Amino acid sequence: MGPVTPSDIRVLVVEDDPVAADAHALYVGRVAGFTVSGTVHSGADARRHLEQHAVDLLLLDLYLPDGHGLQLVRTLRAAGHTADIIAVTSARDLAMVREGVSLGVVQYVLKPFTFSTLRDRLTRYAEFRAATGEASGQDEVDRAIAALRAPRPAALPKGLTAATLQAVTTVLRAAGSGLTATEAAADVGISRITARRYLEHLVESGRAARAPQYGQVGRPELRYRWSGH
Repeated sequence: MGPVTPSDIRVLVVEDDPVAADAHALYVGRVAGFTVSGTVHSGADARRHLEQHAVDLLLLDLYLPDGHGLQLVRTLRAAGHTADIIAVTSARDLAMVREGVSLGVVQYVLKPFTFSTLRDRLTRYAEFRAATGEASGQDEVDRAIAALRAPRPAALPKGLTAATLQAVTTVLRAAGSGLTATEAAADVGISRITARRYLEHLVESGRAARAPQYGQVGRPELRYRWSGH
């Protein structure tokens, strides 16, 4: 972590899980131009911190022990706090995304995420904040806004496609008791080996869990269950 300068963007990490909060703060501290103002674990603690410290950006978990993160944002706006918000959540409800945008959420980062993902979002946010002066025309306005947006979706592992991943995700979410790779392959119309690659990708990204399925002759087969939100 480099030296803090007066121009650094001051970030408050709001996350109820202490381990995740420390990890997020560590990530923020590794990005040039950002400094951690504090780490808190509830909406009430966030409000108290903001009354005492100047903060530019909240890295905000949406599920807090004392209320929803978006309700905290409403309360902060009503109290005159203008800090921008990057929401950190495992929720994938697009209606919630739209509501967040209306409240000033500038970025969403889905859990679990890597340092490189957060670094990319913070760097884009810094570019957006750095845009000053009067725009020469529509193109310059568009470029300023585009700085917040990733140019393309996060890359999938080699050999995986977004369309097949969506198909596997759909059948897994619909299977309340979970699926084996063989069952997923039959439902989607792909080979068992291919289905297993997609299911393992969902496990690695935190959206599925796996466990051995016993009670059958021979080697137990893994059963995958959706665990995303």
